[in-house]
Amino acid sequence: MAWVLFVTLVLTRFVYRAMLGRGLREHVAVYFNRKIIHILAGGLPAVLVPILFRSYLPIAIMVTVLAVGNYYSHMTGKLLHWYQVRENMYEVHFIVMWGLMMAVGFLLGDKWVGVVPIMFMSVGDGVTGIVRNLIYKKRTKALAGNLAMMAFCVPFGYLIFGLVGALSGLLASLVEKLEFRWVDDNITVPLVSLSTILAFTWLPL
Repeated sequence: MAWVLFVTLVLTRFVYRAMLGRGLREHVAVYFNRKIIHILAGGLPAVLVPILFRSYLPIAIMVTVLAVGNYYSHMTGKLLHWYQVRENMYEVHFIVMWGLMMAVGFLLGDKWVGVVPIMFMSVGDGVTGIVRNLIYKKRTKALAGNLAMMAFCVPFGYLIFGLVGALSGLLASLVEKLEFRWVDDNITVPLVSLSTILAFTWLPL
């Protein structure tokens, strides 16, 4: 919890100011920060969960605090402007899905079932956004980002769940490119990857 708060409230605020000082446009700096948070505050804690936690309860409490805190910023209009935007609350979706995926892992008795979809959503999508931002300097769904995402998700998925994990990573990388009006990729990526893992690993075919 302390690490997540440090990343979101201290580190990315410093990075935001540094990027503006180097002449980057504000929306570019904000987008970079959102992806830094994806990786450092989403991905890194996720891989530590199987090592550090035996109970889901403290995770549920922390996820609730973070989700409510970010939602409150939007409702009051007091945005944490170095990573939040008025147009959407996708970071709230991210936190909620992080918690739900981890809950599934604990429920099934295999934490990696939850960790893998979270890593695709956190690190995979984070790398995607960074690559696109470096190339295009704006939010876009260009193919270069999906290829970067595959470069992480397919090997990572294979490392944990073999061919099923690789397939899950591939599908997650493909669905990230799709845009829906009411559902963002913080929802579609983990749901698709989790469904793939469950279909081929846990559910009888």
